[in-house]
Amino acid sequence: MAITDAVPSVPPSKPGDERPLLIVDDLRNTIHTPRGDMNAVDGVSFTLRPGETLGIVGESGSGKSVLGRTIMGLYRSGPGMTVSGQVRIDGQDVHALSGRALRGLWGSSVGMVFQDPMTALNPVKKIGPHLTESLRKNGGHSRASATARAEELLGLVGIPEPRRRLGQYPHELSGGMRQRVVIAMALANQPRLLIADEPTTALDVTVQKQILDLLDRLQAEFHTAVILISHNLGVVAGRADRVAVMYAGRMVETAASGVVFSRARHPYTEALLRSIPRLEDPPHARLMAIGGSPPDMTAPPPGCRFAPRCEHARPICREEPPAMCPSDASGHMFACHNPVTAGAQR
Repeated sequence: MAITDAVPSVPPSKPGDERPLLIVDDLRNTIHTPRGDMNAVDGVSFTLRPGETLGIVGESGSGKSVLGRTIMGLYRSGPGMTVSGQVRIDGQDVHALSGRALRGLWGSSVGMVFQDPMTALNPVKKIGPHLTESLRKNGGHSRASATARAEELLGLVGIPEPRRRLGQYPHELSGGMRQRVVIAMALANQPRLLIADEPTTALDVTVQKQILDLLDRLQAEFHTAVILISHNLGVVAGRADRVAVMYAGRMVETAASGVVFSRARHPYTEALLRSIPRLEDPPHARLMAIGGSPPDMTAPPPGCRFAPRCEHARPICREEPPAMCPSDASGHMFACHNPVTAGAQR
């Protein structure tokens, strides 16, 4: 069976389809802890179109992974958490769906590549059932066709001897191969949206490139929309159409990829760019670091959350949270009372 023969539950996207596939509107995720409420995601809004890649970057703890899982519907309101705002995928309100309807959405409309393949894969379960379970439940495959499709998927993501790998356990595969299995699982039913959460974590640079090139190739083949979450700006450079920078649960800047790297306006984005090692730097050059520490999210500062670490901060920055405002007509937005002069960063 050819890879395109499996019919997803929604029509595949076509190039040139400009309707938003994903709409996120004022999304908030408040986690209730013994120390107080923590706004892990605080008023995030954006849209994503078919075939488009959005890179979400920021330091560890900025809320990137919580945002991805909340979009997916893995995090919902309950005793320890309150989720508000709206997430619409293909017109469906994710957080209004029942558990059964949500499970039908996963795999067919949205898939996720988790950042740690050893925790994403069941260590006592062979590779085959990891793939065939979703194919049978969401793809309507018989046992035989699901096994054939699983073998085909492993070959598609570049795993040698795919038939033999179906009978192996996760610990028998290398880190790069386990990550490829996770990607195959996410793509099994050809979802229209793929959320890749740190897909190259703990992999060496050669395998990182292979994984990212694989995602690029599969996206081009299926015209899948991708959210690429990373703390590494080098990972999203040249691979994302747009970049959104997160800090302390909020988006502080968003623009086309080239604009973020050449004309960043938010001081936090500038600081992230300065901290990237550069080939032209002399050997043993000291790396630039962002001073201070991220805020305690149970008691964030009253104004701009980056103000305590910002060399550009003014009194208003410590008093009033800045709103997102446009830099130009291109869709470049930033939230800062005293922005960096465009093009001034190193």
